[in-house]
Amino acid sequence: MESGNCLVANDWICGEYLRTRSQEITDATVQHLWITGVSVLLGVLVAFPLTLLARRFRAARGPVFGLTTLLYTVPSLAMFSLLLPVFGISPAVVVTGLVLYSLTILVRNFLAGLDSVPEDVRESARGMGYGPVRLLVRVELPLALPAVLAGLRIATVSTIALTTIGSIIDYGGLGNLIESGRASNFRAEVLTASVICVLLAFAADAVLLLIGRLLTPWKRARAAEGV
Repeated sequence: MESGNCLVANDWICGEYLRTRSQEITDATVQHLWITGVSVLLGVLVAFPLTLLARRFRAARGPVFGLTTLLYTVPSLAMFSLLLPVFGISPAVVVTGLVLYSLTILVRNFLAGLDSVPEDVRESARGMGYGPVRLLVRVELPLALPAVLAGLRIATVSTIALTTIGSIIDYGGLGNLIESGRASNFRAEVLTASVICVLLAFAADAVLLLIGRLLTPWKRARAAEGV
């Protein structure tokens, strides 16, 4: 079979599709990464103050958890549709929706990490003259890193998957190719975009896992000692 015939035969795996549509695939992948990266970054910037609020005021913990959980339960199509009148057809619709979805994961993991810091460690730091900000930055956040990074990994992988839903307004990265291929029954397009999306999720998770190990060397030392 000649290489070009896989397009005519509509095969699932087609090298000719990869060759002739390489720029289209690259553009979709770059858009996917951009939307994911911006969404996760903004999610962290929003989740961190919410975490500090819930930690500082116990009465705020329930409302913060309740609101972020409620947002997470809204179906993605409904979420993006509700945001359309505010932002119009633009990447902001997808990014805002993904930020809102990430909050419940990030806030819960950030708070779990800060809550796991032993109270005697905090008292020792205060005894050494650490103020609230210095205590947070120099003591609590480093010790909370494992839980924080775990939440970041989950949120990132989840965001990579949810970005594809943005195809309903043509800002779904690889989701655009999946939807286009599904509508035209173009098998190679659907499979290629789906595989790349899965590979991005695996790669992002592996990178964040490596970063976590580099930032928490004491965990490796304890594991080596069998503690």
